[in-house]
Amino acid sequence: MTELRSARLLIRPIASADIPAFVAYRREPEVARYQSWSTDYSAADARALVDGQPASGWPDAGEWVQLGLHLADGPTGLIGDVAVGADAEQPDTFELGVTLAPAHQGRGFAREALEAVLAELMDERGAHRVVMQGDARNAPVLALMRRLGLRHEGTILEGDWFKGEWTALERFALLDREWRVR
Repeated sequence: MTELRSARLLIRPIASADIPAFVAYRREPEVARYQSWSTDYSAADARALVDGQPASGWPDAGEWVQLGLHLADGPTGLIGDVAVGADAEQPDTFELGVTLAPAHQGRGFAREALEAVLAELMDERGAHRVVMQGDARNAPVLALMRRLGLRHEGTILEGDWFKGEWTALERFALLDREWRVR
């Protein structure tokens, strides 16, 4: 995979050199709160993720890739990532997730990265549908999905047993025809 570029970011699959920064922000309680991992995320966990990345850099059906976000100008370290999953059952359907290190939140990097990934999926990879979902209590990520132009598809009440409690999920999506008229 060649890397994606946006105005401020270089976006490429997470590599071995990214593991220390990746582990550091995944261990932050405010980062892990609404994510599938916990604050005990380890270097071994990260190594398994890196080693399991698709060779092509983009996921085939049922696979995920973690794309690292790096500043285009300035320090070369990892500042966050975008997860891209290809649906195992539905063709040309992808799910996205995003995580940023606390020092880089609130500066528009998540939106910029997701817009670049959406453009690649829709314009270059023939995506028909892209979905995102988030914990209903995670107001910043829900606002981000709306700013990206994703359509709210619904609320799944007490649909996720998550970290010891029933939680609600908000689901958003974007179809290729909606992307083209944005």
